Amino acid sequence: MNQESKVIINEKTKTDLVTADFDYYLPEELIAQHPAEKRDHSRLMVLDREQNTISHKHFYDIVDYINPEDVLVINDSKVIPARIYGHVEGREEATLELLLLRQRELDTWECLVKPGKRAKIGMKALYGKGILTSEIVDITEEGNRLIRFSYDKEKYKNIYNVLNLIGMMPLPPYITEQLGDNSRYQTVYAKDEGSAAAPTAGLHFTKELLKTLMDKGVAIAPVMLHVGLGTFRPVKADRLDEHIMHTEFFSVSKESAELINSRRAAGGRVICVGTTSCRTLESASDEKGIVHPMSADTGIFIYPGYKFKAVDALITNFHLPQSTLIMLVSAFYNKENVMEAYKTAVEEKYRFFSFGDAMFIQ
Repeated sequence: MNQESKVIINEKTKTDLVTADFDYYLPEELIAQHPAEKRDHSRLMVLDREQNTISHKHFYDIVDYINPEDVLVINDSKVIPARIYGHVEGREEATLELLLLRQRELDTWECLVKPGKRAKIGMKALYGKGILTSEIVDITEEGNRLIRFSYDKEKYKNIYNVLNLIGMMPLPPYITEQLGDNSRYQTVYAKDEGSAAAPTAGLHFTKELLKTLMDKGVAIAPVMLHVGLGTFRPVKADRLDEHIMHTEFFSVSKESAELINSRRAAGGRVICVGTTSCRTLESASDEKGIVHPMSADTGIFIYPGYKFKAVDALITNFHLPQSTLIMLVSAFYNKENVMEAYKTAVEEKYRFFSFGDAMFIQ
């Protein structure tokens, strides 16, 4: 079934937890500024929920923890070079920075604009020596701009080809070093263009590691969620149940849904690579944990008290303090154990955030 008009919002879970409960101390030097030299040589912290233990491994050891009957769910969304720089039409000195967040219509995108004060409806700008032009056509409730882009369609075919010429990878603000190879902020299985940030848990996988898992019998099920501000937007509300997620577009194919459901019915585990894959399955599943094929928007916000329906194990990175991501991970295990694991990760000098090390919760 296809539900493109549907928006998935979970019912608010009653909780006494507040945002400050998910804070932790992190020395700045532990924020990874560059990826590991080899993708699968990053470190791996293994949390066993039944045994209540913590083990320290390398990511390539993940093969030992995934069984032949399991299914690995990956997000194959592809990051676009979504940050572009230009100037206001007729004013070379009036520079402008855009971050394309989400496609609303053909060549109309929701964008962040800097500086925002001059970004009025009707303003036009040029980028890449004029090969791309823009016009602000509306302003959203959150203050983002809806921008219509124009370019030579006969020459460039689509806006992604233009962005690949003039755009820059939208690295998070806590990464201050230049990225030498843009492919390192892209999973090896990225396919469907549209993300404004990488689904970073998948960055640890190599094609060889995936082949080893498949040779072992593990099934690989791709789903897609275009990562936008909903994933990384800071929680500004004091109470968790007052925070509202931005919606993000996701899609689950009939083939992937059937593969996930059949593996789980046969006793295999559903292992999600990253919080985006996890949110996708929890959005697309019913109360019995059956995953349905669909395309829709999701604003699902998962925090402690949430009852997972379709996910049995989770591969994830180490996330920002007080973020919705650390809240999701705390819901999957429990807050006390997760915060203790983060404390251990700091003591053991794990690398944090997008280019950092990984965690496997089983």
